[in-house]
Amino acid sequence: MDCIKSGIFGAIVGDALGLPVQFEPRKFRDIDPVTKMTGNGAFDLPAGSWSDDSSLILATIDGLSKSLKNKGYDEDMKLNELIDYEIIMKNFSLWLNNGKFTPYGQAYDIGGATMDGIHRYDRGTEPILSGGIGERDNGNGSLMRILPIAFFIHYLSQKNSIDEDEKMAVIHNLSSLTHRHRRSQLCCGIYVNIALEFIEKRDCDLRLEELIANGINKSKEYYFNNPSFKKELHHFDRVFSLNIQNLPRDEIKSGGYCISSLEASIWCLLNNENYRDTILEAVNLGYDTDTTACIVGGLAGIYYGYNDIPAEWINKLAKLDYIEELVNDFHLALSENH
Repeated sequence: MDCIKSGIFGAIVGDALGLPVQFEPRKFRDIDPVTKMTGNGAFDLPAGSWSDDSSLILATIDGLSKSLKNKGYDEDMKLNELIDYEIIMKNFSLWLNNGKFTPYGQAYDIGGATMDGIHRYDRGTEPILSGGIGERDNGNGSLMRILPIAFFIHYLSQKNSIDEDEKMAVIHNLSSLTHRHRRSQLCCGIYVNIALEFIEKRDCDLRLEELIANGINKSKEYYFNNPSFKKELHHFDRVFSLNIQNLPRDEIKSGGYCISSLEASIWCLLNNENYRDTILEAVNLGYDTDTTACIVGGLAGIYYGYNDIPAEWINKLAKLDYIEELVNDFHLALSENH
């Protein structure tokens, strides 16, 4: 339970810390860095408010929980057969159109590719074909919500053998609900492989740098042997080089592009030593502050643990009881089926 709770809360706290200063350039944060959870800002909301990033994470864990409850677990079933993408996509539609999984009953801060994917689904496109495949469909909208599949894979792999192709297919399918381009899928694959290293080896003595390198190298091995991703690999040279930690801050971008968000997350992790500093580093990069902090917050939460997330930040979260209920339901669904 601890890794699920620490990961989900780590992501949502990051989102809430970054939301008030979203869209503001880095030079603003250099002058006036964020040091605590505040309110107001771009959407004039109270401290502890969270955005589409957290809403879609919660919609995903609810969808995965219901998938397991509805389908039941059979050891002969493939991982992909255990996920009902229809339920998850309906949740996304309920979020966009009805304000479910939101702090205040209304969706806001909605990414264009995410909105387009949900609209395609609402018009009848099947879930895993709903995401856009154009060059401009490579925002960070699937990367910001992909973390729950790492817990799903980890728990179910304890009961049944899951091969690499099967594992990567469900990651790519979950991305494809809103972001179907190979580049977005690849970002999600690398991120989840890092998360799985954190989850599976949290009791080992491996250093943070080693775990991240392991996750990246596993991804590299898979993608370099998969011809369908060949044209995209050069975009990830800085990640695959394992040298991103040493890049100067000025070379780390923090906008809404999926690769920028992945690189910024890895860079923030490698250049800090606790949850608080990692998240504040992400927020103070500026621009897409809530999403960068949400993405890295999930990983930092798993690695450093729930108790390393400042309690005053957690306690300020809007609808805290609701978040805890969904997280507990997710843990229960997984623990009953592993």
